[in-house]
Amino acid sequence: MKTSTFRSLGFAALASSVLLFTTSCNKDNASPVDNLESAEDNGTADEENAAIGDIVSATAPVDAAVANGPAPDPNDFSKVLNPCAQRSYDAATRTLTIDFGTVNCLCPNGKTRRGKIVVVFSPGVYRQAGAVTTVTLVNYFVNDNQHTGTRIFTNTGSGSFTLDVQNASVVTPNGTHSWTSQRQYTRTAGFGTATILDDAYQISGQATGTNRRGVSYTAAVQQPLVKKFAVGCARHFTTGTVLITNSKDKTLLLNYDPTGSAACDNIATITVNGRTRTITLR
Repeated sequence: MKTSTFRSLGFAALASSVLLFTTSCNKDNASPVDNLESAEDNGTADEENAAIGDIVSATAPVDAAVANGPAPDPNDFSKVLNPCAQRSYDAATRTLTIDFGTVNCLCPNGKTRRGKIVVVFSPGVYRQAGAVTTVTLVNYFVNDNQHTGTRIFTNTGSGSFTLDVQNASVVTPNGTHSWTSQRQYTRTAGFGTATILDDAYQISGQATGTNRRGVSYTAAVQQPLVKKFAVGCARHFTTGTVLITNSKDKTLLLNYDPTGSAACDNIATITVNGRTRTITLR
């Protein structure tokens, strides 16, 4: 159990590169502002999806048949949650509730949360292939921005899973980002070992939404994103491309491997209107 739990706490790393890209590119005046806003909104959404995945994995009961049974590892719990978050589990309905309260709770990742994450597990063993986990958010706020929507995680075996996000939104003082997305996370390396450092994933899928500026967009993975957890590699995707298209028919292509070497580096390119610019991911 320790091995599967430790691996599961890598959701957040799987989402990191998109946010790092948008942070480094917001000052690129040659790029469509609407597409950069969409990239940032999509990256923020992916990051919170990942954080929710880590929270669920760290707090899911070892045995779904035992009421208020313990989480797999107290150390994993403390990595993602502050003691101000209260955990309860109803075995009869297979429902896990993480209650952050009505006052902001500071989490280990530096973000504040309030409200509830409610998780319902399908019959069967949570960490086995075929298991479905449905997550809903109740008056849930992150850094005072309200997050809504349903997230469905489906275990496809061998550390792989899918994530379907439905009717989601983030309400901010600068506007509301709303979206749906489908992601497939396929583990391609690291089977049968206790360490996460030899793991690798391929990520595919797409998102559609409306950014905070009120511009609709799609963000589609064109070539699978590859994430390796080896030292020096885990901060960024090593290969893959993402095409962002908005309702104004403007496109931005993000390429994580412009040299074709799949190097563990922080070099990527963006292509806009036929012009390609090399960027450095922070």
